[in-house]
Amino acid sequence: MTYVVTDNCIKCKYMDCVEVCPVDCFYEGENMLVIHPDECIDCGVCEPECPAEAIKPDTEPSLETWLKLNADYAKSWPNITQKKDAPADAKDWDGVSGKLEAHFSANPGTGD
Repeated sequence: MTYVVTDNCIKCKYMDCVEVCPVDCFYEGENMLVIHPDECIDCGVCEPECPAEAIKPDTEPSLETWLKLNADYAKSWPNITQKKDAPADAKDWDGVSGKLEAHFSANPGTGD
C-alpha cells in the first residue's frame, strides 16, 4: 500500500502534508502535489493533515489513475519538503469536481 494525492489537490495545493512526511516523498507540480509511491513508507501521517482530504490510501477503489499520475510526475517534478502558502483562492477550489480534465497542469512547481 501507498498513499496517493487525488484530484481535490488540484488548485488547492495545501502543503500541510509536506511538513509531516518523515521521508520527504512529496513532489511539487504547478498546481498540485504528488507522492512518490516507491518512497512512501505507508505511515499515513499525511492523510489527516490534508485540509482538502485529497490524500487517499491506494487500497481505496478506483484510484489506479491517481496512482499512475503520482508515480509518473514524481519522477519529473521537484521534491518539496517545506510548507509554502496555499494559493489565495484554494478554498474556492476545494470540492470542485472535474479538476483533472479542466485544470491539471503537467508543469513542475519550484520545489524547495
